[in-house]
Amino acid sequence: MTYDVSRRSLLALGAGLGASLMGGSVLAKAPKLGTQSPYFHRFNLGGAEVTVVSDGPLPLGDPSGTFVGVPKEEVKKMLTDNFLSPDNVVLEQNSPIVNMGDKLVLFDTGMGTSKAFGPTTGRQQKSMAEAGIKPGDIDAVVCSHAHIDHIGGIVDTDNKPLFPNAQVYIAQSDFDFWTDEKKMDSPLKDFVVHARKNLMPVRDRLVFFKDGQEFLPGIQAMAAPGHTVGHHMFMVTSDGKSFAFLGDLTHHQVLLLEKPRMEFAYDTDPKMAADTRVKMLDMLAANKIAVMSYHFAWPGYGHVVKAGDGFRYIAEPMIMTL
Repeated sequence: MTYDVSRRSLLALGAGLGASLMGGSVLAKAPKLGTQSPYFHRFNLGGAEVTVVSDGPLPLGDPSGTFVGVPKEEVKKMLTDNFLSPDNVVLEQNSPIVNMGDKLVLFDTGMGTSKAFGPTTGRQQKSMAEAGIKPGDIDAVVCSHAHIDHIGGIVDTDNKPLFPNAQVYIAQSDFDFWTDEKKMDSPLKDFVVHARKNLMPVRDRLVFFKDGQEFLPGIQAMAAPGHTVGHHMFMVTSDGKSFAFLGDLTHHQVLLLEKPRMEFAYDTDPKMAADTRVKMLDMLAANKIAVMSYHFAWPGYGHVVKAGDGFRYIAEPMIMTL
């Protein structure tokens, strides 16, 4: 004997059975939890372990005053085409902590106590705690440059160093520029105040690196000037595997990749920054080198590839390993 049972009748049958088994009652809805996962991501690089921690989202607001050199409407279309808000550009702050076995190295420290960009920043210490990393275990703090959102978490509200056992690495040209008291009467005042607050208390722990120098085992400095005078990227290598920590080579995974010669308002020398950006992105794409970007969408790890006159960012899958 055969039966002609349609999909609709099967759904009706299932609904009827379900109602009879529950006595006609409806199960209560689960309460909303209102919580998020911890703000860290961990992966392996050769023999090293990399933990990315966040200092929290950094909102820039309307892009028209920050990303310049391209018509306003074109910028907004680039954002909406990628399902991003055209009215509020939000950057991430991704700091890799690399365990090389004999050294635990943190790259950049977030906004710290400054709320210049709102209340969502300044959570790096909390993210580290969520990841099980103690500030006292950090051996080296490596600074790509001395802007507020990269050196802001070196000291606490009382100007006490947050990483008591760490040396702090930075380019001397950037240190000299951003701690210069003569700039206190210029539009750069807030940046100088913040740089002095965080760098002067650790002045005796500062180590200056040079372009091309492997200043820590497996970590090589790469000059990338323009955003600041001493801005650097870093090549991180372990057992033949590498990634480039970009610092602020490019602030946005869409705008400054699709249009790499677009200028960014916070660049000290926008033209030089654009030239550096194109040169370095060309090299990274041609050599298929993985990248970690401080400001790309969380957690900021992936690859860049050529796309016409610009580039495209391809995020690495966040694979969990036990």
